[in-house]
Amino acid sequence: MILTPLVRRWALARGFVDQPGERKIHRQPQALGGGIVIFWVTLLPMAAALLAAGVWGKYGTPQWIPEALAQHVTGLLSRTPMVVSLLLAATMLHGLGLVDDRRHLGPGVKLIVQSAAALILVVGGQIRFSLFIPNVYVTTLLTVIWMVLIINAFNFLDNMDGLSAGIGAICTAMLLGAALGSGQVFVGAFLALSMGTLAGFLVFNFFPAKIFMGDAGSLLVGMFVAVGTIQTTYYHQEAQNGSGMWFSTFMPLVVLAVPLYDFISVTILRLRQGKSPFVGDQQHFSHRLVARGMSQRQAVLTIYLATAGTGLGATFLNQVSNAGAVLIFIQTVLIVLIIAILEQPVKSK
Repeated sequence: MILTPLVRRWALARGFVDQPGERKIHRQPQALGGGIVIFWVTLLPMAAALLAAGVWGKYGTPQWIPEALAQHVTGLLSRTPMVVSLLLAATMLHGLGLVDDRRHLGPGVKLIVQSAAALILVVGGQIRFSLFIPNVYVTTLLTVIWMVLIINAFNFLDNMDGLSAGIGAICTAMLLGAALGSGQVFVGAFLALSMGTLAGFLVFNFFPAKIFMGDAGSLLVGMFVAVGTIQTTYYHQEAQNGSGMWFSTFMPLVVLAVPLYDFISVTILRLRQGKSPFVGDQQHFSHRLVARGMSQRQAVLTIYLATAGTGLGATFLNQVSNAGAVLIFIQTVLIVLIIAILEQPVKSK
C-alpha cells in the first residue's frame, strides 16, 4: 500500500503506461508497474528470511528472536533450494512480463519462458504433484502443464480492474486455510505473504483502478497460486478411516474452478473464430457479464463471490464423506453454470 503510489508516479513520469485501444476497456492511459510492486514486496521478504536464517544457522539466533520463530530456522534452511527456485522463476516471469508490457511478445516466446520457469520450480525446487503416481517423469510433466495453465489463466483474468489481483487473493486465502490446517509453516507463510501483497495492491487496482499490474504482475500471481496448490497438503493418510477424504486432493480444481472456466471458455471461443487463444479481446466472461448489463464493479464482485463460493466448499473436502465430497463437486458445477447462464447475451424480442 505504501509502495504502489510511489511506483505509479514513477510509471507515469517514465511513460510506462497501458494505452487505450480496440481491445481495451479503459479510455485513458493507465499507469503500469503494479507487477513491480508485487515482485519486490513478495520476493524481498523471502530473500531476507533466507539470508537471516543462514546467518542465524551459522552464528545462532539473536536473543530477541522468539523461540517459536527460532525453532524453524533449521527447517527454513532445508527449504533453501525451493526458495532459490522461487526467486529465480519469479525473476524470469517478471522479466518476461516487463518486456511483454513494452513490446507485446508472441505466444511462443512466452510459453517457452513459462515452461522453463516451471521446470526450474519442479526440478530445482522439487515443487511437484505426487498424485499417487510413482513415475517422477509423469508427475514432472503434469506439474509443468498445470503451472503453465494456471499462470496463463491468471494472465487471462487480468482484463478488468481488480479481477486478477482479487481472485488471486481469494484463492491464496483458501489455500492458506488448508495449509494452516495441515500445520505447514513455510507454505502458510508464503501464501500469507502472497495474499497480503495482493490485498494491499488491490486497494489501488480495484475499480476505478489507479494502476495496472500488467503481465509483469499477472504472470507472478499465477505462479504464486500454482505453487500454493502444489505445496499445500490436502491428504492425510493417517486420518482416513474410510472417510473418503482422498477427494481433498481435488481441492485445487475446486478452488480454481471459476478462473479455469474463464480460461477454457475464452480459449474455445477464440479457436472457433479461427483466432489465436493468446490474442487479447473482450470475450472473457467478465466482459460478457458487462455486455449482459452489469457494471464493471458488479461483474468483478460477481466473479469474486463465485470464486469464494467454490473455494469455501473446497476447504471442507478433507473433512467430509464420499457423499459430502460429491455434493461439493455438484455445488461447484452449479456455481459455474450460474456464471455461464448469467453471461449469456439477452435475445432481442
